[in-house]
Amino acid sequence: MRTKTFFLLIFLSALVSFTGCKRNTGNSSKRNITGRAGELIVVVSKDVWSSEAGTTIKEILTQPQLGLPQSEPIFNLINIPKEAFADILKTNRNLIITEVNSSVTNSEVKLMSDVYAYPQAVVTISAKNEQELGQLFKQNSDKIIAFFLKAERDRLMQNYANYHEKVVSKKVKERFGININVAPGFIVAVDKPDFMWFRNETNEISQGICIYSYPYESDSTFTEDYLRVKRDLMMKKNVLGPMDGSFMTTEKDFPLLFNTSRLRGNFSAEIRGLWTIENDFMGGPFINLSILDMLKKRVITIDGFIYAPSKDKRNLLRQIEAMIYSIEFDDQKDMDKLNKQFQN
Repeated sequence: MRTKTFFLLIFLSALVSFTGCKRNTGNSSKRNITGRAGELIVVVSKDVWSSEAGTTIKEILTQPQLGLPQSEPIFNLINIPKEAFADILKTNRNLIITEVNSSVTNSEVKLMSDVYAYPQAVVTISAKNEQELGQLFKQNSDKIIAFFLKAERDRLMQNYANYHEKVVSKKVKERFGININVAPGFIVAVDKPDFMWFRNETNEISQGICIYSYPYESDSTFTEDYLRVKRDLMMKKNVLGPMDGSFMTTEKDFPLLFNTSRLRGNFSAEIRGLWTIENDFMGGPFINLSILDMLKKRVITIDGFIYAPSKDKRNLLRQIEAMIYSIEFDDQKDMDKLNKQFQN
């Protein structure tokens, strides 16, 4: 139902704040959110939920998360009728609350934060009838999805800002001059002048993040082909598999998702796809973010990947994504001045 272009637009939109989104700054009096990561409660009557409008909502909110080796929905939905929407449910992390009534005078969609709990994302939709509800949701589906995706990422980023692996973060800062919040449990596996790999291993999953840098030479650097080739070269050299002659590479038979944007004012490019181990049978999803450091005339790349056979991978990859997107340059203020000159 959704094209790759559409979904990439969602991720780009998720990096910025939306007009009309209100955040409660005095959140000390709010209860903490409840619910699992990726969970979303839709408050709507059973009749509407089983109608064409309800089908539209379900199809949009459960479309497959692209970039994974198996099908997983972008959200796990729970339908709650309005009469059953008790206080215990109002603290859920993600809420869509609908009002479908002929007496509605102002049909609208509102994006709000921290209405009943903190840090919470709430969307309210008011419509005169089922047909209008479906139309409103479809028309605003891009920003609704982006709003919830951003909320999911922001929560993880805040958690990692408060509780992170200080030893690893310190090593990254010393090696590359950047700040990144790494979740507890990660240890350094490879530490070289231009490459670092840290990972979190359990009996069931493996999460890894690699950081590498190289000189910026031309605009052709920020193309899909160049970044993929560079990734494969760096991984072949530094991320070796369990068998002799085995190493990580990009899966060639799976389409890459590529987009460019600005992260804190710095030009960046993102690739999502699947990785595999050459001469072995391991594999999984990855996200690769490359950022232009105009002051030092270099490119910093942060590549995160997971290995979780027979496990759901959506939330594991979102954890990696939150760590990757926490990157900040030590000299960002000086970079801001330079970026501003080139943008004018």
